[in-house]
Amino acid sequence: MEFDWSNPPFALNGSLTPQDIEESFEDPFAIKLLPDTKRFAVQARYFNLGKSANGTGIFSVYRTNGKMIRIIQSRSFVPEEEFFYQRKLTQTLGA
Repeated sequence: MEFDWSNPPFALNGSLTPQDIEESFEDPFAIKLLPDTKRFAVQARYFNLGKSANGTGIFSVYRTNGKMIRIIQSRSFVPEEEFFYQRKLTQTLGA
């Protein structure tokens, strides 16, 4: 899939680059979620928790038309997201 980086709706603060964010989507253990709240479901927004090639955990909110991904917001994992990601990774590798 391609990424739409034209006029991103958030400022890249220097700690995350577009390449880091794209790599987090390529993570074979990335977790993609469809929120179950009406607020996000109506707007067809999804969540991605993945790691970049340098090991940075990245949480992203995005939308897609199936061909193009538009990042709405990205940031580094908070401790709870790191724990959730590691737990899912352990479950996947242990199965």
